[in-house]
Amino acid sequence: METQSRSTTLASHRLLNDVAKLGERIVAVGERGHIIYSDDEGKTWNQGEVPVSVTLTGVDFGTASNGWAVGHSGVILHSEDAGETWAIQFTGIQALQLALETKENQIAAIKERIATAPESEKKDLEWALDDLLFAMENIRSDLEIGPVNPLLDVWFENENHGFVVGAYGMILRTTDGGETWQDWGPRIDNPMNFHLNGVEEIEGGALLVVGEAGQIHVSEDGGQTWEPRESPYEGSLFGVTGTGRVNEILTFGLRGNMLFSSDLGKSWKVVSSTADATLNDGIVIEDGRIIVVGNGGAILTSGSSSDSFRDYYREDREGVMSIVPVSDTRLLIVGEGGATLTDARGKNLQ
Repeated sequence: METQSRSTTLASHRLLNDVAKLGERIVAVGERGHIIYSDDEGKTWNQGEVPVSVTLTGVDFGTASNGWAVGHSGVILHSEDAGETWAIQFTGIQALQLALETKENQIAAIKERIATAPESEKKDLEWALDDLLFAMENIRSDLEIGPVNPLLDVWFENENHGFVVGAYGMILRTTDGGETWQDWGPRIDNPMNFHLNGVEEIEGGALLVVGEAGQIHVSEDGGQTWEPRESPYEGSLFGVTGTGRVNEILTFGLRGNMLFSSDLGKSWKVVSSTADATLNDGIVIEDGRIIVVGNGGAILTSGSSSDSFRDYYREDREGVMSIVPVSDTRLLIVGEGGATLTDARGKNLQ
């Protein structure tokens, strides 16, 4: 992990997994620790200085200069100069140590409960204790092997407050710009430790986390507490976005499945689309339309609402992982083919 990412002119043409826009600058992250940035709407790119060569999966900026990137081996990187140089802020080993401490505290607490619980409750508590002991042994084994679990997405409100989410239920929170992180896993109702794939803020200020097995979690207090939402889809959800209207949510995932809620996830409607590709990211553009992108070159565009989408497919059929608006209806997509300027139908622009 600590091998520095190599400089290459091919970085903007190889796999990129996420992209963020901060003012006039665009920053994208991808395989081999590649982080690239552009100040001319993606026409030309520079490569950032990155101290790792692992695949990076997510990037977000809390301010115009402070950004965070996450990826494989549980790495968290921080930039103070709008993506030009990066430093390791947190590692998978530290994440495992946090998780181990959490499990040790949970085990101590449940042992106290068993000691005073009535006989009718002890059996269930002992089963729960066995599960915790098993999980703790797995963490200790991972510590011996080295970090293998990836972080998958990152969101920052400002220069201090942010969340990262990842495989096997990992969710970490910071309130000091990443100087310290807290294991927020126990705050999420995810007893099976399903993967958490995406974290996002929507219009109105609510935070959303989505993931494997239809996991949807909502926070209305800045991530202090989280409530699970019942999902009509039990497959993996890979991304979530707002619609530009307060408390409206669009989430999407495997086989073209999309869900819409107008009440912070208390009720859901399955969104009509003929696409069957895995969907990875979505945005709202200036005219109010929502664009969702996915595997196989899928570009899904809504009409004036989020009730239905029309699907288009790029000629190269290369997977699209993330998207940002550039200007008017000009979009920048990143994925298997690197970074490309397109229109709302996925057609390349010069």
